[in-house]
Parts: sequence; structure tokens; C-alpha cells
Amino acid sequence: MEVIVENLNWRYATKKYDPTKLISQENLDVLLEAIRLSPSSYGLQPYKIMLIESKEIREKLKPYSWNQSQITDASHLIVFCTYREMTDDLIDKQADLMEKTRNLEQGKLQGFATFVKAKVHEKSDMEQTDWNARQAYIALGILLQSAAQLRIDATPMEGFEPDKYNEILCLNHRNLNATLVCALGYRSEEDPNQLVSKVRRPMNDLLEVI
Repeated sequence: MEVIVENLNWRYATKKYDPTKLISQENLDVLLEAIRLSPSSYGLQPYKIMLIESKEIREKLKPYSWNQSQITDASHLIVFCTYREMTDDLIDKQADLMEKTRNLEQGKLQGFATFVKAKVHEKSDMEQTDWNARQAYIALGILLQSAAQLRIDATPMEGFEPDKYNEILCLNHRNLNATLVCALGYRSEEDPNQLVSKVRRPMNDLLEVI
């Protein structure tokens, strides 16, 4: 129990990464699996994750990320891309996967799929966009927690231009929108933020029990 708190106290939004330190494939696989296992409403996971390994692409993204050095210097960069629209096909595909995974007869979850389609389609375009983004934020939270457990630094980032990311990553024709970015790697010894005390509201101010 104490380790969880200790790791969360250890983590911070790293501003300067050591580009010479890379995350091992084993640890990277754990982080990606943690994202895959993240909870989401109806189990739909209305997003894809893009692991940007290309240095060339990361250099292209940097000017549209407020020139933040994490984009190019971190060991790895993940972009959470949410679906612009949860189509019937995407929902049917998820229902089929649930049937196969749980060894259910084909069509067993047709009623569930119909219900989910109705709930999703009753949302406006803006509501659907916001809802999909909230699911991605849940996955981001799981990623941050998992990275802290492995003592891997992580920086969640909203400071970027989604339209430019969509263009560079060719997302516009794929029903996808760049929503969140997370840099992963190891802090530089020159990053002054690691020496600053973490500031959070005290529990008696944050928590209300009724």
C-alpha cells in the first residue's frame, strides 16, 4: 500500500527528458498492455493509440506542440486518437469480440449492441466527441499509474494543435482525432522540476464525506 503512494509522490510531469535513456521493450509492452486493459464505458474503448517511434515524424510534430522538448527527447511518444464517430460497424465489431472472447453463440449480444447504438447515437456530435475523449482520459490515468509503478517518467500533454497532428498522422480520413499526447521515458538530471515539492490540496480540503 505504501509503495503506491510512494510511486505517486515520485512522479511528476517531466519537462526535460534524457534522450539517451530508452524504455526497454519489456516495460513498453507492459505499459501498452495497461492501456489495453483500461476500463471504458460499455467496454467500447472508442480510441486508438499511436506509438510514434519515427524521429522524423516527432520532429514534424514538435512545432505544433509548442516546441516542447518532450516530443522529441522522450524515449517514446503516445498519441491517443479518439473516434470522431462511433459507427454501428465499430459497435458491432466490439460485440462480436465480446461474444468470441466469452465463448458466446454468435448474435447473443445483438440486443446489447442495439442498446449501445441507441445510447451513442442519441448524443450530439459534440457530446459524442467529449464522451470519447473522457474514455481516453481514463486510459491515460491507467498509463500514468502504471508508468509510476515501473519508475518510468510520463508527461500528459494537451498543449498541441490537434488539426496539425491529424494532418501529419493522416487521421482525417480514418475517422480519428488526436486528443491526448503522453511522453514516456526517463528524466534528465538537468530537469529542475524534479527538485520541486509536489503541491496538492490537503485531504481535509479535497475530501468531503457525507
